[in-house]
Amino acid sequence: IGFPIGLGIILGQFVSDTGGATVIADKLVSLFPEKYAMYAVGFAGFILSIPVFFDVTFVILIPIGVALMKKLNKGIGYIVGAISIGAGIAHTLVPPTPNPLVAPEYFGFDLGVMIAAGLLFGIPMMIISVTIHGMLMKKGLWNAETENGNGLNVDELELPEKLPSFGVSLLPIIIPIVLILLNTIVGAVGSTPAWLTFLGQKTTSMLCGTLVAMIIAMKTMGLKKAEASAANALHSAGMVFLITGAGGSFSAVITAAGVSDAIKNLVSGISGNTALILFIAWFLGMAFRQITGSGTVASLTTFAIMQSVTATIACPPVFLALACLDGALFGATVNDSGFWIVSNMAGLNLSGGVKTYTLGQAIASVVGIILIIVVGCISCLF
Repeated sequence: IGFPIGLGIILGQFVSDTGGATVIADKLVSLFPEKYAMYAVGFAGFILSIPVFFDVTFVILIPIGVALMKKLNKGIGYIVGAISIGAGIAHTLVPPTPNPLVAPEYFGFDLGVMIAAGLLFGIPMMIISVTIHGMLMKKGLWNAETENGNGLNVDELELPEKLPSFGVSLLPIIIPIVLILLNTIVGAVGSTPAWLTFLGQKTTSMLCGTLVAMIIAMKTMGLKKAEASAANALHSAGMVFLITGAGGSFSAVITAAGVSDAIKNLVSGISGNTALILFIAWFLGMAFRQITGSGTVASLTTFAIMQSVTATIACPPVFLALACLDGALFGATVNDSGFWIVSNMAGLNLSGGVKTYTLGQAIASVVGIILIIVVGCISCLF
């Protein structure tokens, strides 16, 4: 899966460096009334985090969010929580990030199904979780005097003079998703043409999106800056490959040790209890996230353990994948790099980071598993 992951990273870098991500964020936030600012920023974080790294999404959105919060006279805890929730959900559930990109290969379903499920579950999760987190903040959970640190620590982004339009900025994100979904839908209702089978593969579709992003970058920034942007993306890709490889190795060790067989034997007697099996998958993902601090390692390890359960569960296997992924969303703290990125950039102390990043993603994870279990059990009836 290295090729589509690498292409996705390059695509995201282009979208960020051309100013496309900023254009998308500004437009999405402007579409919402000010009283729904938290939802606007959460939704913008969700959309941007599909192709763009979490930390870049945070850098782009935090100044916009702070400006809105000043108008509404609310603390920064509200906005940091909303961004963490929206961006965290998309990063966890919607390809081309590594976790959901790998899931179909473990559980034997189409990548288009993973994209559709990630979007259909992710957006309601974001809305409900931002609401709950905002209510907790309003009830007095947030204390700006003790939990704010030294203020924002975000460098201003260097953007080209001429920014792409909103529609053009969205093209690199939409094209791979449309190609993959179209391939899945056509294949489900009939025979898929050879050209669509080719374009709808994850590597080819990501290449198409990346090429479109590169053309936009060349027109916006010029050839040399576009080349530099791609080179910077490859620097970032190295760490992602290492983490993904480590997660794959860890999951292989878990499988070789017989843990997956033990889990299969454990659930063999409860194969008719869909809710309990989905909860076990969620719990394992959550436990490994707390142990390792990495959502990628937690997801891949849980996939390896629960893979053998696929044939024993009554609902479609995408629900098992969603449960594993959603468990790995449960917020970690000091052993999670994302926690420190958010805390340092937003100028929060340890308590502030826990009440925004950790709590926000924990709420999203709990909301997610409830939705997954309810819909998964209903699907067993059809």
